[in-house]
Amino acid sequence: MHVREVAAGSVTLSVAEAGEGAPIVFLHAFPLTARMWSAQLDALPAGWRGVAPDLRGFGRSRGAVPARHVADHAEDVLALVAALDAGPVVLAGLSMGGYIALECWRRRPSSIRGLVLADTRADADTADAAATRVAMQGRAVREGTAAVIDAMLPKLLGATSRTANPHLAVQVREWAMANGADGVVDALEALRTRPDSRVTLASITCPTLVIVGEEDLITPPSLAAVIADGVTTAALTRIPGAGHLANVEQPAAFNATLARWLHTLTP
Repeated sequence: MHVREVAAGSVTLSVAEAGEGAPIVFLHAFPLTARMWSAQLDALPAGWRGVAPDLRGFGRSRGAVPARHVADHAEDVLALVAALDAGPVVLAGLSMGGYIALECWRRRPSSIRGLVLADTRADADTADAAATRVAMQGRAVREGTAAVIDAMLPKLLGATSRTANPHLAVQVREWAMANGADGVVDALEALRTRPDSRVTLASITCPTLVIVGEEDLITPPSLAAVIADGVTTAALTRIPGAGHLANVEQPAAFNATLARWLHTLTP
């Protein structure tokens, strides 16, 4: 795996890459970075090239203006896809990454040959959820990134991980602390204002894999089922012993599921 900077439109994205072949672009969750995909980049099936960017405002990625809408991130991702110059890609997004992947489909379906929607949801924020985002923005301004990740950690990881793998919480916190408070505040705005994607689901015609941790408290299996039921091409897999970060908590099971599905795609 190596990391390089890629000019994507008006932004410069820090991108981790591994493997060779057809591209699969991994989009990280809030408030983490591309490092959350390390276990996937290290175990790519033969014939696949993994590309994992830090989204604008996260890690080392930067732009002249902040990304305060899901559409801003989607435009960055589509510019990255164009920069790869490798034809349509598979987009794999977890949580916030899933919202961005859905926005990419709305904007340019011809650039996407497959979707992996992991531990995410199609509906928009409720009024209560939006109010919580605003409160968290204030906390980020006053107390920094640490306050945000410490508030989120109890729900980011499933009960199995919190008991059997307590070191994961330390690792996840470390990833989040690579992000400045400004980027966190901007991303919370993007999450709060994201559109309802349920109306988009019926338009998705590419192969789609929906993955969810059975212990996910943030986007539980019932919400994954809404996506799988709405996308006629979708297959749904539940990962035992995993919470919201299924790829981090149960990487072997996640990677096996992903590899089986990738094998079904036409070359």
